[in-house]
Amino acid sequence: MEFRRLGRSGLTISEISYGNWLTHGSQVEEDAAHACVRAALDAGITTFDTADVYANTKAEAVLGRALKGERREGLEIFTKVFWPTGPGAHNDKGLGRKHILESINGSLSRLGTDYVDLYQAHRFDRHTPLEETMLAFADLVRQGKVLYVGVSEWTADQITRGAALARELKVPFISNQPQYSMLWRVIEKQVVPASEREGLGQIVWSPIAQGVLTGKYAPGAEPPAGSRATDETGGKNMISRWMQDDVLTAVQKLKPLAEQAGLSMAQLAVAWVLQNPNVSSAIIGASRPEQVHDNVGAAGKKLDADLLEAIDKALEGVVISDPSLTVSP
Repeated sequence: MEFRRLGRSGLTISEISYGNWLTHGSQVEEDAAHACVRAALDAGITTFDTADVYANTKAEAVLGRALKGERREGLEIFTKVFWPTGPGAHNDKGLGRKHILESINGSLSRLGTDYVDLYQAHRFDRHTPLEETMLAFADLVRQGKVLYVGVSEWTADQITRGAALARELKVPFISNQPQYSMLWRVIEKQVVPASEREGLGQIVWSPIAQGVLTGKYAPGAEPPAGSRATDETGGKNMISRWMQDDVLTAVQKLKPLAEQAGLSMAQLAVAWVLQNPNVSSAIIGASRPEQVHDNVGAAGKKLDADLLEAIDKALEGVVISDPSLTVSP
């Protein structure tokens, strides 16, 4: 495993991190979840990402139990706040002060820790003054419950505004967590330049496009049994964007490129996002330990310019790069 600074902060994280969206507490049993976390730890991953909304708080609890007994100082534990949890009452959503301060206490309890290394605004809240949100985050930093603050899927303008307030409040505002992959490149034109300017690093999710970039989905064929595309609890919905024959046909063209590079398809996809210098870490998920073992093989891999150009040519016509698609609710 190799390690990178998160933005311009002093926090160092593993360049491949482990996330449990769509898996822990829903898609896989707890024993399997623990086995995947153990595989991540054994591979040198120290950075773990979750959110209170994943499986309606169950994912945080599963991760907390899986990490129990590990040296806390040797881990970076990230979670998020925004979406409703529990019964979803009127103050159970958003980035208002009440919801933020109450949500962190629930997350800390479920994770079995006194603090989180990074607390992220899971989306931008258009209904709450940004000043209120950033002041609540500042108070959590002062209380020692949160070490650093980040966001997820914020636009360039929202990042710039948040960074200005963070400087005023002396809040360590250091990261953005967007979707990013060979197929989904919407952050490149606006979000990345704004993040570089403000000192934020990207912690990217879905680097293998919910599994499509592994090449296991063939055009015109039924999805393999047990794959995410057959998961009615949420995975099928998320992956449907990519389950089009033109996309799947283009992805198949990546197979010889991966073979020439001595990488699996998943490793090629994860390594590709790590070539972006503003990416601090790529989040991988897994339902089986062998998926973790495969994905971490991307750590430290450098892709040459010819290979990057060949990837672009193979995916020509199916890449999504419109920056306006980074829009919060």
